[in-house]
Amino acid sequence: MSRQPRTTDPGTEIHAAGSAGKAWRLAEGVVRFDSVAADGHASFASLAIAGDIIGCETLLFGCYTFRASALTHCRLDPWPEGGVADNSTLLASLHRAQQRAADLLALRGGQASARVLGLIRLLTDRSGRVVLPMRQEIADITDLRFETISRIVKQLERDRVIRPIRLDGVHATRSFALASPR
Repeated sequence: MSRQPRTTDPGTEIHAAGSAGKAWRLAEGVVRFDSVAADGHASFASLAIAGDIIGCETLLFGCYTFRASALTHCRLDPWPEGGVADNSTLLASLHRAQQRAADLLALRGGQASARVLGLIRLLTDRSGRVVLPMRQEIADITDLRFETISRIVKQLERDRVIRPIRLDGVHATRSFALASPR
């Protein structure tokens, strides 16, 4: 039984915590993971970016640990490709996820502008382009207020650290080019 690639729009739930499912490779986009408490309250847990394998815990436990939602347009490809798990690919993805967890932890303390710029750099692709999540999502990830995020993004534009660009299918206030990628 072959599974087909999936595409999602921003804000779409990819899978619920505790639901059964399969693993996917995130070919494009950014996914937010939330821990969901028994009372239904969700709190930010982590992010996945293009190249990551999501839902690999289903190979062990048969269900997803976190709720996953698309922060940007996403394309998900079935994993493992060809039905056979490649341990080196999985280990490389887990290593990247572990490093990103440390990077995300650093984004929750320190100077507000450095936290937002750190997230922008984390999400920037190799060509220097970034599609930002919604401002409230950035606030949740960086543990800042919505108003603070809006002010910082505008300041980064004024300082020419980021510049707006046009990307098909992306709202004009969310797509940017980073002046000096990575």
